[in-house]
Amino acid sequence: MRLALLFLFFVVSPSLWGQSATDRVLHDLVEEQGNPFYRQNRVTLLPSAREKYADLFAAVREARRFIHLEYFIFRQDSVGSELLNLLAEKAAQGVEVRLLIDAYGNYKSPCPMVETDIDDIRRQGIMIDFFDPLRFPWIPNMLHRDHRKIVVVDGKAAYTGGMNVADYYLKGTRRTGKWRDMQIRLDGPVVDEFERIFAKIWEKTTGEHLDSLIYRDNDVSFVTSLSQVSDSVSQESGLSSQEADVVVVNREPRTSNRRMRQAFASAIDAAQSEVRIVNPYPTNVRTVRKAMRRALKRGVRLRMMVSGTSDNRVTPEVVAVQMKKFVRRGAEVYYYDGGFHHTKVMTVDGAFCNVGTVNLDGRSMRYDYEVSAFVFSPSTTAQLDAIFDADLQKSEQLTSENFRRRFSLKRRFIGRVFQPLKSLL
Repeated sequence: MRLALLFLFFVVSPSLWGQSATDRVLHDLVEEQGNPFYRQNRVTLLPSAREKYADLFAAVREARRFIHLEYFIFRQDSVGSELLNLLAEKAAQGVEVRLLIDAYGNYKSPCPMVETDIDDIRRQGIMIDFFDPLRFPWIPNMLHRDHRKIVVVDGKAAYTGGMNVADYYLKGTRRTGKWRDMQIRLDGPVVDEFERIFAKIWEKTTGEHLDSLIYRDNDVSFVTSLSQVSDSVSQESGLSSQEADVVVVNREPRTSNRRMRQAFASAIDAAQSEVRIVNPYPTNVRTVRKAMRRALKRGVRLRMMVSGTSDNRVTPEVVAVQMKKFVRRGAEVYYYDGGFHHTKVMTVDGAFCNVGTVNLDGRSMRYDYEVSAFVFSPSTTAQLDAIFDADLQKSEQLTSENFRRRFSLKRRFIGRVFQPLKSLL
């Protein structure tokens, strides 16, 4: 009898035999770090701007009660103007439309919204405001920016990822060429978390409290309607939605400073076979960098894709220095030469993935308001891995030989000089 009980104990106790990557990271993200966990959601990967805007515009057209948008940059170009016109139409129909834009993101835009634009937008019924306007002496306001990209439609669908509202995601720019980015759409219980995140920063900015009972209640008929819209867009573009459990990691300065760093480190520490990362600015804070090194020591295959072009000065040189060090430790680094790869995703062991607004740099990890979704869906993860494989066709693997060709002595010097600063900023 004792032998039988002992046998059963060893069979049913996974901790004695080792946990899967999913089990381990869920334990760290939810039980240890306290991030909210939502089961049975529907996740749709939108791998380009064309799919993102088509799906988002379709959902906005179907809105019945409210549309909440939170963006770092919202440009008044062809895409932004079309979206504003659509939002004005919905506001005229009685739909509550709230638009929050980061003030610095607006300021740095080549076509920022000015007072006359804002007045005109408000006259059309859109409630618009700007997070933390820049005021003298400037520096305090520059520190903590709202870098999130969130849209919530009627509490039933949420969008997040790397894309702001701008037509360069479709047309590219003269400096960087084509832009490469992606987004996800989430339907199900997890949408409540994105609405909560928006409501909190909206109240912080405007003073208006959004009643959760009003802005998160259920309307089964509209769930079906939105699902049909998403299905039609997905069928046209060849996309598919997957069932998934989702953990949302929300970073807020002062209240959850270390949460994003801890989440990414936990995901990498859980890896048993392979980690794939695509990120435009992986200057890497120490917490994440050390997790990557531990993964390499365990024999995990670490594959990173960075952009061959950039919209940011100095950062590419610092990234290059970092990437060379990782190559020496056994990582595979690929430079994407098909344009500016602005995507922010990670996959682990083919089991789960991460899509969000987070750059792997000090600014995102230490200062900004950010949000990231850890999606536990092998199917969605496989989609991202397939996109990674396809992008390899437009990439060059970094080696000691081509490092000197890609980066001149001057650029290598700049990278080493600014590396300590970029790890903090």
